[in-house]
Amino acid sequence: MAKIQSIIRKLVIILLAVFLHNSMFAQAKEQTKVFAPISMEPFGDSMRHWYGIHDDGNIIQPKFNQPKYKETKITEIADNILIYQRNNGGWPKNYDMMAILTNTQIDSLVKTKNKFHTTFDNSTTYTHIEYLTQVYTLTHIEKYKEACLKGISFVISAQFPNGGWPQYFPLEDNYSRRITYNDGAYIGIMKMLKKIVDNNPDYSFIGNEVRGNVKLAFEKGMNCIIKTQIVDKGKLTAWCQQHNEINLQPAWARAFEPPSICNGESSDIVLFLMKIDHPDARIIKSIQSAVKWFDDSKIYHTKVNIVPAPPEKSQWKTTYYDRVVVTDSLAPPIWTRYYELGTEKPLFCDRNNKFLFSLAEVSRERRSGYGWYTYSPQEVLDKYPEWQKKWAPGKNVLKPE
Repeated sequence: MAKIQSIIRKLVIILLAVFLHNSMFAQAKEQTKVFAPISMEPFGDSMRHWYGIHDDGNIIQPKFNQPKYKETKITEIADNILIYQRNNGGWPKNYDMMAILTNTQIDSLVKTKNKFHTTFDNSTTYTHIEYLTQVYTLTHIEKYKEACLKGISFVISAQFPNGGWPQYFPLEDNYSRRITYNDGAYIGIMKMLKKIVDNNPDYSFIGNEVRGNVKLAFEKGMNCIIKTQIVDKGKLTAWCQQHNEINLQPAWARAFEPPSICNGESSDIVLFLMKIDHPDARIIKSIQSAVKWFDDSKIYHTKVNIVPAPPEKSQWKTTYYDRVVVTDSLAPPIWTRYYELGTEKPLFCDRNNKFLFSLAEVSRERRSGYGWYTYSPQEVLDKYPEWQKKWAPGKNVLKPE
């Protein structure tokens, strides 16, 4: 009997040794596993703001030569994203998700979890959700899925009953409560929701209830896009950077961002609409009208040059260059950022809310520090022929009737 017990003990020791060896090997293998990088370009705007523009309102400030994770370190970056996520499911803007944080920085961020200054501005929140879904697909680590679902819930909660989204949520008592197309906020959300609606594999973990809520939010978002398209001088044109959250009319944002027809943001909207399969009559009309507007509002023989200039200091910054508009017979078509409602003249503005009608009238600080001209509509015009042949073969708005 003693001999049998001895044999059993030896077998147990051998099996335990094998188990521990395999477990340690699996852990070592997991620790050395290298993932394919996930692009951090969607976070570029926030990164540039964190390093390039000092903001006393930021919870943490970058350290000198702050080290960064490589793009292959996807779980470390995802863990950073979890640290920044607020308890309401959204994220604050203008930080670097790749930065290797100090213990003090982490502690400061954790202490602000209950602050709800959360936003879609500067490609925030929807980009974090997108990143987490990709990491979860690769790793199946549950905490990333949970954070993603929490973020999606935040996006749905932030939507107005009319389908639009503000720049910040919870709503704040300033222009950030307007429906915001500016800087791609609205369309960034819609692109993320469309992936879920279209059954993108990265979102396969989403259950039927959440998927149904997303589909409803997407449909409401589409309706809002259609309803906010501006009718000017009796015709359907394009969109403003921001619209009133109640009556959907073009609205002021910052003092130099007036109610107007805005070609840059409108181009992103139309490019998004062009990717809708089997568009209904409303979407087709929306695209056709915006394309016609872009074609009619072209500016020819005009170019904007950046030129050196003596340093000029303002309360916002010191500028070392200027922008001047010149005539150039070989220049491609260009568009101004804003066109005045009612007259459809190229429109400029300044920090005093005053309407101006040439770039030269704008103060140098705003003239050099803001994008007053754009080439964005050209991409829409280039893609239009293929879209028109596929979805609207009976009507080409770029051909004279």
